Amino acid sequence: QVQLVESGGGLVQAGGSLRLSCVASGRISSINAMGWYRQAPGKERELVAIITRGGGTNYADSVKGRFTISGDNAKNTMYLQMSSLKPEDTGVYYCKGRVVVPLTSVSSDYWGQGTQVIVSS
Repeated sequence: QVQLVESGGGLVQAGGSLRLSCVASGRISSINAMGWYRQAPGKERELVAIITRGGGTNYADSVKGRFTISGDNAKNTMYLQMSSLKPEDTGVYYCKGRVVVPLTSVSSDYWGQGTQVIVSS
């Protein structure tokens, strides 16, 4: 099996910063891409940022210039540096990995349990 575990969430004042981490472990041959998603209360889960194995990145318009996604392929780890946080950034942040398991060429998506981020005004 594959597990993704997020950490780094918490309570922060508007304008502050947080750094989220996501570590993937288990039966992993390679990870093609990883991404951060968030879900605010009463809203749909939305994409925040993604990073491919080759280092390509993409961001939601709402976080461009404030958030930076990065990864360490050797450690199967992804980070999200969040700066200039706003109350509307509040939500549960989930990590997703597109993982290829050993002895197959099939990639599947795996999700972490989420980490709560609360930005107070």
